[in-house]
Amino acid sequence: QVQLVESGGGLVQAGGSLRLSCAASGRTSTVLTMDWYRQAPGKEREFVAGINWSGGNTYYADSVKGRFAISRDYVKNTVYLQILSLKPDDTAIYYCHARAGPPAYDYWGQGTQVTVSS
Repeated sequence: QVQLVESGGGLVQAGGSLRLSCAASGRTSTVLTMDWYRQAPGKEREFVAGINWSGGNTYYADSVKGRFAISRDYVKNTVYLQILSLKPDDTAIYYCHARAGPPAYDYWGQGTQVTVSS
């Protein structure tokens, strides 16, 4: 089992920045990748950014490239999502996701709300 706890969300004005954190605990040695997803009101959950846990390779949705940066602290078992130049369209619940294995299994955090005011 892997437990994920997000933090760092809040109410921010457009143009501002936030750093979200996702702390992993439990069987973190089995984690392969960690990602951030978001779900805006009335929309489906969408992938935002991901990082390979051991190698540190990162990947992003095209819609956030240049404004979002994912990083990890291997010692703290924590993944971060830095968001710059926030837009009202970034308003969503941001979820942390981990894929562990083998065998492959997905874990989700409870989510953290990000609200961007115009």
